[in-house]
Amino acid sequence: MTTSVLSSLKVIARPKIEPKPPVIGKRMKLIEKLEQQQELATCMIEKRPFEAYREKMVKDPVTGERKKQRRQVTVRPWYYDSDGHYYLEIKVNNKSIELLKDKHAIDVGDKAKLPELIDTIIKATEKGELDSFLLAPPTTKKTPAKPDTNKKS
Repeated sequence: MTTSVLSSLKVIARPKIEPKPPVIGKRMKLIEKLEQQQELATCMIEKRPFEAYREKMVKDPVTGERKKQRRQVTVRPWYYDSDGHYYLEIKVNNKSIELLKDKHAIDVGDKAKLPELIDTIIKATEKGELDSFLLAPPTTKKTPAKPDTNKKS
């Protein structure tokens, strides 16, 4: 009797694939942004221009075909200078995170230390030390409701 090709395969029930926790994606996004800031700081130290690009799908008006196109994006630095002394703020959802109560900035000192400090923050992010900031719900400023003055009793 001949054996079929399929009978030579090991067939099993489909394993259940657990979804990845959302914090992993947020960590990867923060690490990507930190690496961008590290490159920006390195370019500033070496006095060369920094260029960042992102791919965008664009529809060709003539053919109607969708193509990927590289577009240059503007990246704002998360660090700033005060009389030759540098400070760094880590940003999540474009808002600086509060590392300690009412303390948002990290004291860097000389600008040459910026890439090294950002590398330390990347390692802390990989270990999950910033997860509490990544999972925190975004804070929105709520304005108090104004009393309706047009109501007639």
